[in-house]
Amino acid sequence: MRKLLIFLLIATTVVVSACSQQTPATTTSDHFVFVEGGTFKNTKSNYHGEDITISDFYIGKYEVTQKEWIEVMGSNPSTFQGDNLPVEMVTWYDAIEYCNQRSIKEGLEPYYHIDKDTQDPNNLSEHDHIKWTVTINEGANGYRLPTEAEWEYAASGGQLSKRYTYSGGNKADDVAWYWRNAGDDYLKGDWSWPLLENNNNKTNAVGGKKPNELGLYDMSGNVREWCWDWYEDSDFSSGYFRVVKGGGWIGDVSNTELSFRGKFEASGFGPDQGFRVIRGE
Repeated sequence: MRKLLIFLLIATTVVVSACSQQTPATTTSDHFVFVEGGTFKNTKSNYHGEDITISDFYIGKYEVTQKEWIEVMGSNPSTFQGDNLPVEMVTWYDAIEYCNQRSIKEGLEPYYHIDKDTQDPNNLSEHDHIKWTVTINEGANGYRLPTEAEWEYAASGGQLSKRYTYSGGNKADDVAWYWRNAGDDYLKGDWSWPLLENNNNKTNAVGGKKPNELGLYDMSGNVREWCWDWYEDSDFSSGYFRVVKGGGWIGDVSNTELSFRGKFEASGFGPDQGFRVIRGE
């Protein structure tokens, strides 16, 4: 009997060890994943081969949901309502405010300083009439938007990258909600808005597709995700648009490629525009 117990203990240890070796990343909670930093492994990334090293960080396993948004902001701007649907119809400024408010709610130091009374001279847009001046509180431990490089590093699988075209695979339908598959039926032919409307195309609950190598969901498709960076300027100090990544349910499959660079004015919003948050290590 004693020999049997010893055998079972050894077998259990082997199984647990094997499972731990296959775990893609350390999950700090049900909603965040630890991403080990380093250089870009995915040859499909815009940053592969560049002299760029990403530091460790934690990133949302899912896009920010409407439940999470309501718990912090108290209202729901989304066109398509549902606790587990990603929040949408949010501007870049809304996302910045959410980061600070969530940080305060959880006892963290807000990452951003938001000056609503001073127009940002680096915002060159003629159509953005908000233009808050947003600066970074260096060393703060609160929530923030990812930089484009951080977003793409996580989407491409980090150090565990298998060099996929989309985040989590080479077949878009396995990992992404986009215009052909985001409604009642799989659409064929050419894109048209009436076609999407008649097919009840919309956002889908987070986590409904396969995750990527790090266990992150919906980094291709569902909603476009705000990043911190300006779109135009190589040193990210000024511009007309902020970067959006990942594509959304309205867009074409090419927009869901992890390398695709989208842009949107910071004051812009739409039913396919959301975000996810990160924190430093």
